[in-house]
Amino acid sequence: MSQDALVLTEIHDNGVAVIRLNRPPMNPLSQALLLELAEAAEQLAANTSVRAVLVLGSDRALAAGADITEFGGPEEGAVIGAAFRRAFDAIAAIPCPVVAGVRGFALGGGMELALACDLRVCAPNARFGQPEILLGIIPGAGGTQRLPRLIGPARAKDLIWTARHVKAQEALEIGLADRIFDGDDFEAEALKFVGQLASGATVAISLAKKAVDSGLDVTLAEGLDIEAAAFTDLFSTEDAQHGVASFLENGPGKAKFVGR
Repeated sequence: MSQDALVLTEIHDNGVAVIRLNRPPMNPLSQALLLELAEAAEQLAANTSVRAVLVLGSDRALAAGADITEFGGPEEGAVIGAAFRRAFDAIAAIPCPVVAGVRGFALGGGMELALACDLRVCAPNARFGQPEILLGIIPGAGGTQRLPRLIGPARAKDLIWTARHVKAQEALEIGLADRIFDGDDFEAEALKFVGQLASGATVAISLAKKAVDSGLDVTLAEGLDIEAAAFTDLFSTEDAQHGVASFLENGPGKAKFVGR
């Protein structure tokens, strides 16, 4: 892939794919970048060799928000909103763990990109925020929907209404971030963490992701049905058969899974 691309993708031998935004230093989310991001995510979703994904930006920002120069009236807003929707829905739909790695700023659309991922790991200098209210608008790429589902409606309203930045430690405490890794070794630590996810029982991990995400949109009883169906299906996989046999023979945590 050309280094001139706005989104770079690489797949490592261990099944970890890296999506890297390539509009440094602040990675403003233009429509062109969002199109490349959507296409990259859709391609990874169809690649059965991919077992986990890490989304990265620069050392200064995952992304500092939308490209404001593209803003205009309602017609432009609708087009931009559709571009964000396609890209971030494609990220969320990748059927394996997707982890956002945040160094520096994840603001506006950058924070919403992180919210579209399953987990968020960050460096000590990370700053999360939804500053759209300062422009007289609201988050338009998932901030009013994914954020309250993650941290609760009151905290989400606080962050949206005040437009304040959330530092790494507070992000960890309120559930906005899941890990803080040392800034000097951040990318290596993030890759190591995602590699651990890629080495696990990836069929079970994928079905667990599907069950959690699908269950959020239905009643508890319907969610329990989704879980029961996935639980039953997994017993026909090689990973489950190997995992159970390994537990009985060697105890917990010794199985090596093949992803089938």
